Amino acid sequence: MTLPLDPLLALWGEPLGEPTRRPASLAAVSTDSRADLNGALFVPLVGERFDGHRFLETALAGGAAAAVAQRDRLNPEQLEAVVALGRPVWLVDDTLLAYQELGRLWRRQLGVPVVAVTGSAGKTTTRELIRASLACLGPVVASSGNENNDVGAPLTLLKADATTRALVVEMGMRGLGEIERLSRCAEPDVAVITNIGTAHIGRLGSREAIATAKCEISAALRPDGLLVIPAGDSLLEAALAACWSGRVQRVALADDELAPGTPPADLEGRLVAPSPASDGDTERPGAERPEAERQAPQHQAAERLEVEGLPPMSLPLAGRHNARNLLLALAVALELGVAPAALSDLTVEVPGGRNRRLQLGGVTVLDETYNASPEAMLAALDLLASQPLAVGAARYAVLGTMLELGESSLALHRQVAERARNLGLEGLVIVDGGAEGAAMLEAAAGLERLVRVARPEEALEPLLGWLRPGDALLLKASRGVALERLLPLLQERLG
Repeated sequence: MTLPLDPLLALWGEPLGEPTRRPASLAAVSTDSRADLNGALFVPLVGERFDGHRFLETALAGGAAAAVAQRDRLNPEQLEAVVALGRPVWLVDDTLLAYQELGRLWRRQLGVPVVAVTGSAGKTTTRELIRASLACLGPVVASSGNENNDVGAPLTLLKADATTRALVVEMGMRGLGEIERLSRCAEPDVAVITNIGTAHIGRLGSREAIATAKCEISAALRPDGLLVIPAGDSLLEAALAACWSGRVQRVALADDELAPGTPPADLEGRLVAPSPASDGDTERPGAERPEAERQAPQHQAAERLEVEGLPPMSLPLAGRHNARNLLLALAVALELGVAPAALSDLTVEVPGGRNRRLQLGGVTVLDETYNASPEAMLAALDLLASQPLAVGAARYAVLGTMLELGESSLALHRQVAERARNLGLEGLVIVDGGAEGAAMLEAAAGLERLVRVARPEEALEPLLGWLRPGDALLLKASRGVALERLLPLLQERLG
């Protein structure tokens, strides 16, 4: 990084410190006093449990070329000590806002296309699909882990360098105004909204409010930029009409049901199922069979997505919901000039606990333990039901609770359990000892095998009595349930 000092002077005015010690430019921006700060600008952030200003003097004495400090965090003695170190220090009202301004400055200096992604579900998966679809352009920098908040967005932007050819910034939120701040930090060329669901409805109160919050991604979208959304959502269309008058591209699968009166899809895909096993030995869930007839499933080819004008492509991630996510990514890639031929064979790696498929002792485990919203739960159950299995093999699920759903929580948990029952799964383990678990237990009544436990580890016992080689098992819950604790136990006993 080479960030000139002039834009900072224009932004924050004259710094404290001796003019003779001013560097001509900054080699890095860091919020970590333990990092190599040689030639860097140190930005001390303030959190609920920490205050980086405690390390301001240490950072400047340890090689930082300059720093930003929050006015209300330095007493007169500290301020005198900082000035005595002879490094430029800018006093600002909010160092987090200053950090976001630095991310925006660097993004402007690089001048590469920036893609912003938000939505109630599928943000991370879509982010990785976009990253893969842009890879042919050159190095792509994208958000990683949980870097989708006020700190993560500028951090992602500041990771880019002169070799970067595109940036993909994921944007999460827990309330109104948050995505608007992230949009103003990233100033995207293309923005993507994956869907409008019920995640965080306990905080925002309604899906209408969620739609408004997600549409904040357009706040700093370039006037000639593009917004990519799923077709057929009247709620999203209404929220968007109130804040964005620029270009919109809508995507859908050919057999998606679009709400009446909504615009048609601009980019439409057709999902082509894999050829059935040659011996015709796959079946839907619910078939009766003796234990001795259990056998490993036959290998199945991946589903294909067909889009007019593009070469047929295998789905890099299974499921209809991921086919829609792929369409969103394809729209972004085509907008940014990727040749259609480069999109035929994408390789996508997603973080642990998302879209992960394991083979444990002949059992296919769909690891979706990282997080869950009602829409993501329903999509994962549909994916489980679509798994091609050998004759007599069974489908099971371990489902935990979903958080931050407010007054809608019980109804949404019932809806998920009803889907599990209607899909005819052979067994369900519910991980929750509270009211949500009770609601799920009631709604799933009628399943052949139905167990409720309080902790993830307690799901192991019923599963060991049920699972046989060839079966499929889904694990999904919100992050707070820590359902991933069940995985090593299954690996030890099944693997």
